[in-house]
Amino acid sequence: MASASEPRDLGPMPPERFAELTAHKQGPGAEPPAVLLPVEPPRTPTVSSSFARELLAAALERRLTGGELLVLFEEASLNDLGDTAQRLRLQRTDPDIVTYIIDRNVTYTNLCYADCQFCAFNRHQGDGDEYLLEIDQILDKCRTVEEAGGNQILLQGGHHPKMRLAYYEDMLKAIKAAWPRMWIHGFSPSEIQHFARLNGLSHREVLSRLKEAGLDSVPGGGAEILSDRVRRLLAPGKTMSAEWIEIMETAHAVGLPSTVTMMFGHIETYSERLEHLLRARASQDRTGGYTAFIPWTFQPANTPLQNDPALRAAVEAQGFLGAVDYLRTLAISRIALDNFPNLQASWVTQGKSVGQLTLYYGANDLGSLMMEESVVSKAGTVHALTRADLDEMIVGAGFRPALRDNGYRLLG
Repeated sequence: MASASEPRDLGPMPPERFAELTAHKQGPGAEPPAVLLPVEPPRTPTVSSSFARELLAAALERRLTGGELLVLFEEASLNDLGDTAQRLRLQRTDPDIVTYIIDRNVTYTNLCYADCQFCAFNRHQGDGDEYLLEIDQILDKCRTVEEAGGNQILLQGGHHPKMRLAYYEDMLKAIKAAWPRMWIHGFSPSEIQHFARLNGLSHREVLSRLKEAGLDSVPGGGAEILSDRVRRLLAPGKTMSAEWIEIMETAHAVGLPSTVTMMFGHIETYSERLEHLLRARASQDRTGGYTAFIPWTFQPANTPLQNDPALRAAVEAQGFLGAVDYLRTLAISRIALDNFPNLQASWVTQGKSVGQLTLYYGANDLGSLMMEESVVSKAGTVHALTRADLDEMIVGAGFRPALRDNGYRLLG
C-alpha cells in the first residue's frame, strides 16, 4: 500500500475525464468541442472513503495531483475536507487574523455585446437602460470610498463597442490626480482583450499604458471556468482559457498583480473545476503574481441561460446543493492551491451565516466591504453588509479582524 506521502496510482480513468484534467497541457491550437456533456448529480458523501482520508493526510505534506483532487471531490466528506483545508489555512497564513478591504465596485458601463449566457447585467444600444458613466460620475463614487475610510476602487464594465483606450486612461489619471494613494483594481482580462482588439494594440501595450495612467492591479473576473468547452458554450465572445492566462501573466510581467476568480455550479463537471484550479496553480508557479483566489457560485436568476432549454436543463440536473457544494469547493481550492496564500470568501453570494462558516473551510479573507455591486445583484442575489457586520462575523468565529490593502498588507 502506498504511503500517505506518495502519489498513488488511481487506476483507469474515463477518457473524457482524463482529457479534461490534462487540457491545460494542450497546445493553443486545441479546441475542445462546444457540446453539453451528460450531467450526473454531484456526489456529496457524508463519510470519506479510506483512500480519500489517505489523500487528505498526504495533502498536509505535499501537492496533490489532479487525479487525487478528483477523488476528494467524489469521495471526501464535507467535514473532513474542511478539517484539512483549515489546517492548511493556518499553516499558510496568519492563524489569528481574517482580513478584508473597504472599496467600491464602479461599473463604468453596462453596454456589452459579449452576451454571456450567465450575465443578467449587460445591455445593447437601444435597450433604454444602457449607460456609460462620465468621469465626473466616477469621481463622485470614488469620493464616497475615501469618506468611508476605504482605499480602493474596483473598475469593471461591459465591452463597450466605441470607447477607445484614451477614455480609460483619462479615467485612471483623473482618479489618481484627485486621490494619489487610491489603489485602482481594474479591467479583467476579457476587458483587456476587448481594448486590444478595438484599438489595434497588443495585450502588453494596453496593460503598459493603463499602468502608466494609474492602474495598480488586475481583477480576476471573467475567469468563470477555465475550460474551453464550458467557455465556448457560455461565453464564446470572451477570452478562451489560454488567452485569459496569457493576459494575466503579461500583467504580472509589466508589474501589475492580479487575482483569480472561479464561478462554478452551472454546466461544468468536477474535472473542469479541477482544470481551472490546475491552470491557476501552474500559472502561479510561473509568475507568483496572483494575490488571492476567489471562488463563487453561479447565480441563475434573470440570466439568458434560463431561456436556453438545454443549458437550463444541464444546470437543473445537478440539483440544489447550495452551501454544501460551495464549502466543499472552497476547501478543495485551499488544498489544491498550495501556492496561493489567500483565499477569499464570497459572502456576497452566500450570505452572512455561510460567509462566517467559510473561515473554517480554508478562507482567510472576507474580500471587500463592497459599497456598490451591480452585476451579481442583477441575477437576484443581494447580500449587503456593513463593516460592523464583517467584524462581528470574524470575531464570532474566533479570529481578529484586520483591514488590508490589495497587496494584503495590513493597515493600521
